Amino acid sequence: MVMVVDDFESYNDIGPPDPATHRVFDFWISDFRPDMNLIWLDRVAHSGVHSMGFSYYTALGKTEVIAEKTKTLVSLRDWTQGGATELSLWFHGNVGNSAERMFVALNGNAVVYHDDPAATQMTGWNQWVIDLAAFGIDLTNVNTITIGFGTKNSPAAGGTGTMYFDDIRLIR
Repeated sequence: MVMVVDDFESYNDIGPPDPATHRVFDFWISDFRPDMNLIWLDRVAHSGVHSMGFSYYTALGKTEVIAEKTKTLVSLRDWTQGGATELSLWFHGNVGNSAERMFVALNGNAVVYHDDPAATQMTGWNQWVIDLAAFGIDLTNVNTITIGFGTKNSPAAGGTGTMYFDDIRLIR
């Protein structure tokens, strides 16, 4: 059983005031410096046609930031339904990226880091499967999901890079 959290297929690049506007950056909200950590709808996709491109920049001279994007969930908030036990997401890095810790957070601060501190440099599409129990929270009311780089709540000097994300799903 698979439940889609986000596959990026429903987004478009139509701008306001068109009522069909459904841009990825209107739903995956920026962190502290949205002008430096950009996201966009891209055609480098794991499946389907779209993915989310994410340029991260975690060092701003004397002001270090954590690059993250957060989506508020309006449906599929009970992550235990259907017996889901894992979160799966696909990512695509680049060897030219700065090695940076990658994380997923639920409800703001329930954080799980990728095992490879240089996951941002992994090329091709890579699946990251996270045991939902690792988040250590009540999974019947998940309000937000965040994808980010750096150490959550502890900014430190980092670097830059471009990543792509696709097919965020709950699996059993």
